[in-house]
Amino acid sequence: MVLKWGKRLILLLFAIMIIVPVSLVFITSFKPSTEFYLNPVGWPKQFTWDNFLEMFQQQSMGLYFMNSVVVTVSTVFFILFFATMIAYAIMRIGGKKGLLFYGLFAAGMMVPAQVNMIPLYALVYKLKMTNSLTGLIIVSIAVYLPIAVFIISGFMSSMSKELLEASSLDGASEWGIYRRVVLPISMPSVAATAIFLFVMVWNDLLYPLLFITEKTKKTIPLALLQFQGEYVTNFPAIFAGVVIASGPMVIAYVLLQRYFVAGMTAGAIKG
Repeated sequence: MVLKWGKRLILLLFAIMIIVPVSLVFITSFKPSTEFYLNPVGWPKQFTWDNFLEMFQQQSMGLYFMNSVVVTVSTVFFILFFATMIAYAIMRIGGKKGLLFYGLFAAGMMVPAQVNMIPLYALVYKLKMTNSLTGLIIVSIAVYLPIAVFIISGFMSSMSKELLEASSLDGASEWGIYRRVVLPISMPSVAATAIFLFVMVWNDLLYPLLFITEKTKKTIPLALLQFQGEYVTNFPAIFAGVVIASGPMVIAYVLLQRYFVAGMTAGAIKG
């Protein structure tokens, strides 16, 4: 009984640690800046949409939002496209060769991002792709692809080999087995990976900060930095930007969570 209540207490404390800061950010985003400095943690006397209007009308938040959407959606799509095929190839090769290829991609996760900064910038600069969303997308794909391969390969390695052999005996090509058998069964893993990648790419600040200097090409995390002044910072406006930036992640999680469950059902039927 003591252990049971102890676990509940830990979960309650953990929930409070998450709910309180999130609630504070959300409430502050509806405060005027003058009221925030007078009462930073208090309930606003009157909710206002001025901070959100300022973000879109004066700070080009709509443009930054679209840049983030383009970078994130493109990056996640191409990573999943390549990662599922690579994971399938590793599974089909098997043995020491498959393990070697798997190890090469796993090794890509061990190199800290800070180590890659100078060579990556030199490469992108030589290709004349700085201040380019295309260059940022390519770099993001290369950086996060090993993570997706690592996750999806772990799922595919536990897949029934008899099912693949039966499909091959029925005359299915490798592409047909991948598209009609392996991919539907792997949807739970793909959906979970998509959620993970979406959060990482959407919140990424390092690579946009490294490659993007032109104002019209900035993503939301990079754009939020410009709202911090040297002497005075408009925290309600920044928090409004944080709320705007968090919205798509919440929506994507809800949508992909449903897809996650549907993928599990499809996988059970296919298996």
